Amino acid sequence: MNHAVSIKAVLCSVVFFSTAVDAQNNSNNLNIDTLKQARNEQTLSLTQALNYALTHEPWLKASGYQEDAAIAQSIAAGTLPDPVLTVGLLNLPTNGYAFDQEGMTQLKVDLSQKFSRGNSLALKQKALAQSAQQYPWQRADRLAQVKAIVIESWLNAYRAQRSIALIEQDKGLFTQLIEITEASYASTLGKTRQQDIIRAQLELTRLEDKLVMLEQQFESAKNRLAQWLPMNMLMQPLNTEFTKTTGLVDFENLEFDKLIQLLMAHPAIIAIDKTVTAKQTEVALAKQSYKPQMGVNVGYGYRDDTPMGESRADLLSVGFSIDLPLFTDNRQDQQVKSAIASAEATKTQKLVALQKLKGMYFKEFSQLARLQKRDALYQNTLLPQMSEQSQATLNAYTRDDGDFSDVMRARISELNAKIDALNIQVDQHIITARLNYYASSLDPQVMSEQTGELHNEY
Repeated sequence: MNHAVSIKAVLCSVVFFSTAVDAQNNSNNLNIDTLKQARNEQTLSLTQALNYALTHEPWLKASGYQEDAAIAQSIAAGTLPDPVLTVGLLNLPTNGYAFDQEGMTQLKVDLSQKFSRGNSLALKQKALAQSAQQYPWQRADRLAQVKAIVIESWLNAYRAQRSIALIEQDKGLFTQLIEITEASYASTLGKTRQQDIIRAQLELTRLEDKLVMLEQQFESAKNRLAQWLPMNMLMQPLNTEFTKTTGLVDFENLEFDKLIQLLMAHPAIIAIDKTVTAKQTEVALAKQSYKPQMGVNVGYGYRDDTPMGESRADLLSVGFSIDLPLFTDNRQDQQVKSAIASAEATKTQKLVALQKLKGMYFKEFSQLARLQKRDALYQNTLLPQMSEQSQATLNAYTRDDGDFSDVMRARISELNAKIDALNIQVDQHIITARLNYYASSLDPQVMSEQTGELHNEY
């Protein structure tokens, strides 16, 4: 009996020492691991991932080229069509093909120029220039999206990495528990049963499976970053120093009117606004089709002298042309109708986009409120209770007043609670990053092009 008591005393010491080590690790926030990583190898921090992704996004370059193309088109659209030069030989007699035979024979040079309908050139140029203004705001929206995705992917990878670390900490303890239990069972003393050993081995196997699953999640989250990060950065382990994501505004106390103002100033909405303005200009452009289009032409005809040597006068021609838009039902009216419908459709797209942003914001905000309540519950009540339960079952087992299976279940439950608490904390930061997307008009890193400044710090 004394041998069994000594084995259980060792078991109690092992568990107590492991609990103390876990508490110390949690309080220091993995400072030792951070120092080791700093000395031995480079690590991938959230700041590094963000800075690289936001400065090397190829979509931004493509958008810049599209803007350049639209600006070039607007300049070309504001220019009159090229004049037309016509050179012709007129009224050459076919009975001798002599240039000086007939007085009507002449070498004529014509120059003609068409003018735009009303103010259509200026309006077309204005519409294209206004349409080009959407691209900087689209780039800001893209930066906001990329920032939210990169933060979420990095945090998911950090979640998996930290969960693996938590399991690895307890895995050694479970291995020692199995060894001690096997020794107790082999001594035929105490209450240790064969099913306790099998149960302990089963829990250890489940931990191994969970480790494999978390490693898969870790690789998946890092591979999500492959869209923006090079392979040499992806091969680096994540920095164990947790980077908190702070809200751009106090979302908890954000009033509805302030929220609508934020959403109205969102880059995606401003980009649609620019398109609406361009569409309204296109309506004015379509109405110019009711005005006539004019043109002028000037011609000079050279005539040769008569066969007798008498001089012939050259001929000068001046002309003016104008088209008359008299039948407008099937052309001009329909063009204006089409332009108005297109403008109204774009306005509706803006309303739909605004409603979508508002709905997604409230969805994320409600999740954040629930996560904050759960986090407070875990930190203040559940985790301390789990620790107390684990210690109580161990004390009962050492007094031959409990089962080893209860000890294992309590330790597994405590480990799961720690992982759940970690997931809640990480999810809060992910939700905050998503909420920041809706307030991206306040983010200097996203709005750097609009403010004319470059911000490379997160």
